[in-house]
Order: sequence, then structure tokens, then C-alpha cells
Amino acid sequence: MHGSLNFLDTYIKEDKSFAAYKLPGDSMLHFVVQESGSPVLLHSIEALNGRKGFVIAPFAASTAFPIVLIQPTEKIERPFLPIKVLKGQKERKGRKEEEAYVERFQTFITPIRDRQFKKLVLSRSTTIEREAGFSPAEAFALACTKYIRSYVYLCHTPQTGTWLGSTPEMLLSGEGNVWHTVAIAGTQPLQNGELPKTWDDKNLIEQMLVSYYIRTQLTSSGIHPSEKGPYTVRAGELAHLRSDFMFSLPDTGRLGSLLELLHPTPAVSGLPKEEAYRFICENEGYSRRYYSGFIGWLEPDGKSDLYVNLRCMNIHDNSFTLYAGGGLLPSSVPEQEWQETEDKLQTMLYLTEVNNYVRK
Repeated sequence: MHGSLNFLDTYIKEDKSFAAYKLPGDSMLHFVVQESGSPVLLHSIEALNGRKGFVIAPFAASTAFPIVLIQPTEKIERPFLPIKVLKGQKERKGRKEEEAYVERFQTFITPIRDRQFKKLVLSRSTTIEREAGFSPAEAFALACTKYIRSYVYLCHTPQTGTWLGSTPEMLLSGEGNVWHTVAIAGTQPLQNGELPKTWDDKNLIEQMLVSYYIRTQLTSSGIHPSEKGPYTVRAGELAHLRSDFMFSLPDTGRLGSLLELLHPTPAVSGLPKEEAYRFICENEGYSRRYYSGFIGWLEPDGKSDLYVNLRCMNIHDNSFTLYAGGGLLPSSVPEQEWQETEDKLQTMLYLTEVNNYVRK
């Protein structure tokens, strides 16, 4: 087992509350584990005000899917040593899934074209068999090696089960008076391994809407950010448009209120915010659970790093549930949107292949 990460598999078997994570571009692994007691369960984002710990928050908080705050008895970090990885791609045959997606697409696109919404995000899940020999700890090491530009994590609690993800989208990061959030929207495959040079109107408009939302939400609370972008970034084998927002935050005791202001962004929900959120919960046809919520370390008096929970999967005893979605605008075409979700699923599908890493 690479770097003796097998203790993470042991924690899962023992049903301990823990998280392991690596920040984008960083060479350190962070581990938090709660050896005693239970994580704090919350039902509103604002309830995070003044609290410290590792957060895993759902898209829509409920009794079944609460906001879970791990309060670690131990928090350590150590250098990460990349492992040798192999190239692979799992073939998928999802004809019935595609038919169901196209049907749901029609439910979503109609009110968009009727101008009830500027944008809606339609997501889906798919469940595949877990192969014998799969190790969440080894898959985490593989993700840290392969997806160096993303926030990579492995998290388990009795309330959430086991989740593994590699997300490109920061929700809130900073410490003291210096804070940062991003708008990421628009998706293209890499072109011969390179970033694309141009973007079509649909992707440009989608990114503009997310940027406008973040700018408006911040300024409505008296925060006036400086901006950089949009520019093209890589996440796995995909490219996205990104804009950065930097701002000061004199009062860090109300980070929960700021997170409530930002989440869910139009990158995972839609516009107008509240109406789109309700429409998705009522019409998407399944529960997103912790997909498209947010995850990460929260510390009002220290450094916080919280990310939108994208490119993720829920690891079960005998299967995996993977999630992907995409933003819909009036010009959206169902076949193209379906393919975008397929492309996004590849990030996690690669990690489910036990032969894509070399065991040590």
C-alpha cells in the first residue's frame, strides 16, 4: 500500500469519522480523525457560524442528509509521494440511463426556454459494481497523483458513508482578512491533451452568469471583490472557464452566513437562486445527497479551505454511486449535455479500476 495509507481503509471498516485531503498544487496530505464522540449534525449552513472542523454539507440539508461537522481529536499532515499510475478508461453502456436523462432534460429545458429561469443544472447518478480488491485508500492516492490541480479528498462518517472526490471548484478559501472564491462554468474536453483556445457562446454565457451571481451576492453584503478572469483551466481531462474573486473579510466569525450567501452557486443549481433550487429538488428525480454540496476544513481563527463537492462518488460495500451534471441554457442540446456528464464521470470511473495503480 502506497505510503502506508492502509489505515484509512481500517478507519472505514471501523466506522470512524475522518477525512484525508490534499489541496490543489500542494504536496502535503492532511488527515483529521475524530476518535471519540460523534460529529456535530446541523440543518442550516448559518449554524456553521463560529464553528471549527471538517465539513461535509449536502446540496439540500435535511434530516436524512444533515450538514456533518467532524471535530477531530487529531489533525496531522505529511508529504505526499506520487505513485505510478496506468492509463485506462472504463467503457460504459448506459442506453437506458441516456433515455431517462433526455426525458428529464425536456422537463428542465421547457421552463428555461419559457424564460422562467436563466439557467438550470441537471445532474444524474449512476451505480456500478465494486470490484474485488478495490481500496478507497489506494484510490485516494491515485487521485492525488493524477488530479494535482484539484482538491482531492476521502471522507467517511457514520452519517454520510464514504465519499471520494476530486473537485476543481473552490467555494471559499482564506484566513485572516484575505479571502477567495471562484466562478467555474463551461466545459470542453482537452484537445490533443491541450487546453482549448476558443469557447462557444453557450459556455461563455454560462460562465458569465455564475460570475455575475458571485459578484452580486458579495456586493449585496458589502463585500467588494477584486476580479481576475475568465481564463481557461484544466481539471482532469476537461477544461473549464474560471474567474477569481479576492476580498477582505474583517469578521470571520460569520463564515456560515457567507457560505449561505454563496451556496448553491449557479454552477450547481441555477438562476434565479431560490426558484432554481426548489425546481431541482422537485423535478430532478433523485436525491443528490452530498454531491454538489460542499466539503473541507472550516476554521474562523485559522485557514479555511472549502470546495464544491463535484467529480465525486459514494463508495458502498459492493458498489459505487457516481454523480455528474451540467448547466442548461436555452441553446442546450440533449446529446451534447449527456456527453458532458459522461465525460465528467470519467474522473471517478478511472479511480474505480483496481488495475490503474501499482500497489506497493
